Amino acid sequence: MANTKSAIKRIRRIAKQTAVNRARKSRYKNALKKMNVLIVDKKKDEALKFLPKLNSELMKIAKTGIIKKQNASRNVSRITKKISAL
Repeated sequence: MANTKSAIKRIRRIAKQTAVNRARKSRYKNALKKMNVLIVDKKKDEALKFLPKLNSELMKIAKTGIIKKQNASRNVSRITKKISAL
């Protein structure tokens, strides 16, 4: 256990930040799952409407460092390719 005042504060801060990061990551994963369901159901119009929202969500998460920017770009690229193949 931390025994200095600053270390104790740091633990509190890390706990709060972990909760925020977990919530953001959950939103991103849910958005990906929703898009994959649309693709599996072959709903091209709905998938195209949802694509900008998904892109925005991925870039927000990449900007905050929860996932890497390359990871977000790769996800968008793959999903765009799947949508255009419908």
